[in-house]
Amino acid sequence: MKPKFVIIIVLTLLALIIAFQNKEIVTFQLFFWTISMSRILVIIGFLFIGFLLGLLAGYRSRSPKS
Repeated sequence: MKPKFVIIIVLTLLALIIAFQNKEIVTFQLFFWTISMSRILVIIGFLFIGFLLGLLAGYRSRSPKS
């Protein structure tokens, strides 16, 4: 296996372990809205957003420049 793949798997497992150990309900206030949700969902949501931003940044850096 490639080292990059192993690192991704290890980091994903660590992130999931951290996420599942944080089951408490947290409350967010954003302007006029108040949102209460499980901390697991918050952590996984931000990990997903970070993953998508990383893919986008990698894709944009590989695209040919005009």
